[in-house]
Amino acid sequence: MLAPEASTTLIARMGARARGAAGVLASAPDARRAEALRCAARALSKSSETILAANSIDVARGQDAGLSAAMLDRLRLDAARVKAIAAGVAAVADLVDPVGQVIDAATRPNGLELTRVRVPIGVIGIIYESRPNVTADAAALCVRAGNAVILRGGTEAIESNRAIHAALVDGLMQAGLPADAVQLVPTTDRAAVGAMLAADGLIDLIIPRGGKSLVARVQAEARVPVLAHLDGINHVFVHASADPEMARRIVLDAKMRRTGICGAMETLLIDRDFVDPAMLVEALQQAGCEVRGDPIEASIGEIVKPADPADWDTEYLDAICSVALVDGVDAALAHIARHGSGHTDAIVAADERVAEHFLARCDSAIVLWNASTQFADGAEFGLGAEIGIATGRLHARGPVALEGLTTYKWVGRGSGQVRG
Repeated sequence: MLAPEASTTLIARMGARARGAAGVLASAPDARRAEALRCAARALSKSSETILAANSIDVARGQDAGLSAAMLDRLRLDAARVKAIAAGVAAVADLVDPVGQVIDAATRPNGLELTRVRVPIGVIGIIYESRPNVTADAAALCVRAGNAVILRGGTEAIESNRAIHAALVDGLMQAGLPADAVQLVPTTDRAAVGAMLAADGLIDLIIPRGGKSLVARVQAEARVPVLAHLDGINHVFVHASADPEMARRIVLDAKMRRTGICGAMETLLIDRDFVDPAMLVEALQQAGCEVRGDPIEASIGEIVKPADPADWDTEYLDAICSVALVDGVDAALAHIARHGSGHTDAIVAADERVAEHFLARCDSAIVLWNASTQFADGAEFGLGAEIGIATGRLHARGPVALEGLTTYKWVGRGSGQVRG
């Protein structure tokens, strides 16, 4: 275990190296940053066996430690997932470079020309759990947007993260970019997290990716700005006008495609006037999902386990779903406002007026009409890999990709103007 002083020294040294690398990245041509990611993608592919061997160690340790099925699913890699990680890094290389983009421009009455231009944030710290793919996704996005990054992954994925990080650094160096542009905190000691959170002046932005306790700690202790990703307590509301077969397909996909991701539906809301509520509940149950609700509501079929008050505020990340009947769209919106996390919510409806009302009034980062909540993903939005889904209101919201990893500066061009 590192002493707090040792952790502070470690992060200070990493931060200083990252600051130097950030300056190189910010001034590097777009083509070089893109080529570095293509080299990194190739290095990841070539290192597939090494990465999988490291991951098998992590998975075995996780099983011995009693990690949940959802956590193990997030942790586990196979050849297809490593291939997808490499492809994701390569895809980021093909995205449009945000650095240097002119957001807007104006000429003042005195002739002073002002522009707002996108620039990198600088040094970004990312603290995350379980998912080793975050190591590659985060590094690729940060580098593409001209930022250096300090990565602190979870103990459960340490071997996988080290193997992925080594391949990424290999790619950076092949393209002539500094290895310090992407650094992995070498210790899993929790004191290193505290040192990152206190590293004001060394780290410009902290992004937590993980469970509620991690995000709560980051928000409580950070002296560095935080871009937070809260729970995915996501809802699908099936309106009375919904096509039953469309509703069935969307509900099943939203819950059961992958139950352990933040875009999974956790609560199903059904309009009391929908033609066949029981059909939706039975479809979930037949797919292996435990459905919790009010047993008194006979029209929603046989509920094995009654819902208690905590169910409406729970991110299950498992094959469990709470279900409630509601009296129309406004009742659904009221339920979401009380219990949702501002992540992703969807309506299934044929009535366009009702759907547009829902889209306008539902105050979540992502709102969908006639589509599964599992589309809450940067790649599905055409953004490439993502850092996470931001549920706050400032800076970036929804899938955070390249644009969310930039800020802007004002540039003024004058011809001798003075305020006098």
